[in-house]
Amino acid sequence: MYTLKNKYLQVKVKEKGAELCSIRSLISNKEYMWDANPDVWASHAPNLFPIIGCLKNDSFLYQGKEYSCPKHGFIRNNKDVSLIEKTENTLTFGLKYNDHYLKIYPFLFEYRIKYILEENKLRLEHQITNHGDQQMLFSLGGHPGFKCPLNEGEKYSDYYLEFEKPETAQTWSVQKDGLIGKETYPVFSEPKIIHLHAHLFDDDALVLKNLNSNKVSLKSKRSNQVLSVEFKDFPYLGIWAKPNAEYVCIEPWIGIADSYDSDRSFENKEGLIRLNAKKSFDAAYSICIEE
Repeated sequence: MYTLKNKYLQVKVKEKGAELCSIRSLISNKEYMWDANPDVWASHAPNLFPIIGCLKNDSFLYQGKEYSCPKHGFIRNNKDVSLIEKTENTLTFGLKYNDHYLKIYPFLFEYRIKYILEENKLRLEHQITNHGDQQMLFSLGGHPGFKCPLNEGEKYSDYYLEFEKPETAQTWSVQKDGLIGKETYPVFSEPKIIHLHAHLFDDDALVLKNLNSNKVSLKSKRSNQVLSVEFKDFPYLGIWAKPNAEYVCIEPWIGIADSYDSDRSFENKEGLIRLNAKKSFDAAYSICIEE
């Protein structure tokens, strides 16, 4: 476990999976991250690479071969991820390809994630490097779960998500096998607002594409704390929790789970980044606490 701290926030990150597990306000002494209760959902904030969500038949096809890759990729819960550098206000973790990973993902990748604590904001910078001689395909994302409700006496239904700009996007349906269906459904009860309630996630995650906003804030009708996620580098957003659980995940994604009618060809997968040989790709999102 590694810790970053300033006069506003104390942040803790596990080396395993480079997983963020605590954001505590030193102003109010409030913990903002979900506690990873194993009876509900045993994670805090998994890091997602090189895929988002599920693959059709739990595998993909690339250049005539089949590769099996776990849901959300292989960074989360991974003991091979290691600390590369620690400074007063940063933590950098990484994972590089080896023979084991080439059996499940045929690219010479290097994954790095850097946590930067700046006043009341935590910035998560991702860098993906292609060490190979061919184009590399991948998705990238985050899956942070935030405590909700935050204060005693509040209910889940006291909370809502407020987007930066008016939205007309609908959620794409998620099938029981985790694949994306063809139906869409409205989720915005007001142009900028999604109200949280006990049955919001009965049919799995909200999957949002083509948003106008680069920022969404978790707010309560009964208290003044605001948690915001800025995600301008991520064109998709997932919102999810287990039904009746006391948290909500706000998930910036580059990429998406396979569709129900996917041909399983990795080249045809929606939302992938195509990174040329010997090049790097950078994307960041941030979590800000206002009290």
